[in-house]
Amino acid sequence: MARVELILPKMGESVTEATLISWGKNVGDTVEMDETIVEIATDKVDSEVPSTHDGKLVEQLFSADDVIQVGQAFAILETEGDKEVSTAKTETTNTELEVVKEVEEIVEKAVESTKHQITNSEDRFYSPLVRNMATEEGIDMKELSKIPGSGKDGRVTKTDMLSYIKSRGSTSSAESEKPTQTAKPAPAPKAAESPKHSPTPIADTGDVEIVEMDRMRKLISTHMTMSKATSAHITSFVEADMTKIVNWRNSVKADFKKREGQNITFTPIIIEAMAKAVKDFPMINVSVDGTNIHIHKNVNIGMAAALPDGNLIVPVIKECQNKNLVGITKSVNDLATRARSSELNPDDIQGGTITMTNVGTFGNLMGTPIINQPQVAIMACGVIKKKPVVLETEHGDVIAIRHMMFLSLSYDHRVVDGALGGQFVRRVADYLEQFDTNTIV
Repeated sequence: MARVELILPKMGESVTEATLISWGKNVGDTVEMDETIVEIATDKVDSEVPSTHDGKLVEQLFSADDVIQVGQAFAILETEGDKEVSTAKTETTNTELEVVKEVEEIVEKAVESTKHQITNSEDRFYSPLVRNMATEEGIDMKELSKIPGSGKDGRVTKTDMLSYIKSRGSTSSAESEKPTQTAKPAPAPKAAESPKHSPTPIADTGDVEIVEMDRMRKLISTHMTMSKATSAHITSFVEADMTKIVNWRNSVKADFKKREGQNITFTPIIIEAMAKAVKDFPMINVSVDGTNIHIHKNVNIGMAAALPDGNLIVPVIKECQNKNLVGITKSVNDLATRARSSELNPDDIQGGTITMTNVGTFGNLMGTPIINQPQVAIMACGVIKKKPVVLETEHGDVIAIRHMMFLSLSYDHRVVDGALGGQFVRRVADYLEQFDTNTIV
């Protein structure tokens, strides 16, 4: 019999790790090739990992809530064959894994020689990631057992460790700066220091219900807070006359639904206008990496979509500059449908270069969205609403009822100045107002 290691495959661009949600098979179960063996979660997408071999599951190398690195073995199968060990790899060579393994062993030995090793206690489980973090920070088992856990069954998660280490460091630093009884206190610095914010305690009056954030809400919270701390946000607003588009869509939507079997909405029309405006202002289609600016050749527009549980996810329409309105419409409908049914693939939410969110879906006039890092711009579209508008005609000004919509663009003022941001969102509005009503879909 041969033993085969199942390796966590690459789950999308820039994804380096995943959290194990649940096992589809138990030790001793028979596993067929391509049969789901484990369910994992990356930053925003839950995925099923199929087996690459037929055999019997003899060892589970990780438990629920553990973090697995891409290229790392997560299970061992026993298969028919003569080889003692066989490894199933995806996009990873034997040499690369040997080098990685050798480096990990060297680091592990160095850590063990200078620090103690954390192990699981009888009544509490700690993931390998948590144990490694505790070891590196010099946290012993007694101290680790006092850290409150927010994971399943009270397990300590990576987020719990980071929060504790941060507060622990602040406490240690404050204690080390306390003067001794014989020492004279140091004079207060003249320069003003930025205030340190700590969570404001909420009194438990007994008339509230406490609900823990789910995994996705925690990830969104972390990502949005990081974005505000990273980028200098600024927002510009314009108002677009959507009357031509509203009338055109009303005239074609029935035939389009009958022919294509799906609806044509305003979203793909707005995305097409954004793609055209990006060609005019390519410096809005960039990402920031430290002090480097990455100018993207493809226009990959992220589309914020609401999930049934109230959370948001941002699937990406790739290479919009190469798609016509029908192609963008089909991509939008496909991604929106699979997002609502939790069937998105990891690659579906990777590679975005600029984002669009439709706050008008909820009846909102406008919004000031938060930039989806490392992008530098995100545009919000408000509700399309009838209102009286002054129109300039060759016979003079008149007041008419028009379908109007606010567009708001939040952009990173580190690399996008007000002129560029304002001109871009104005150009999007111009393309919408100049929409060709003879367009055939």
